[in-house]
Amino acid sequence: MLDFATTGSLFAAPGDPSAAQQLFQFLPIVVIGVLAYLMLIKPERAKRAEVQKMLDGLSKNTRVVTIGGIYGTVVNVQKDSDEVTIRVDESTNTKIRVARSAISKVIVESSDTSSSS
Repeated sequence: MLDFATTGSLFAAPGDPSAAQQLFQFLPIVVIGVLAYLMLIKPERAKRAEVQKMLDGLSKNTRVVTIGGIYGTVVNVQKDSDEVTIRVDESTNTKIRVARSAISKVIVESSDTSSSS
């Protein structure tokens, strides 16, 4: 049967039983750090990568919404530019230039527009 004095010497240097206690004192801090990474940092990185992929995939005639709530259709977008030109009014052909980072989401037109009877 092992007692705590013998078990403690497995983790610590000979003659220093407090080293194991110091190791176990830092264990909750390490666990909190790992949980913070898994719950906060990792999902934020995934979200940021998804937004960047959406912005890189912008092309002409894509319907978008800006962070200000403006709906429009992309008219001009260049890969290396930080600006996107969107048409906000079809009847007057009104266009505005916005920052690429101001695009909030891409509107996906569903081809499934069946009406219920």
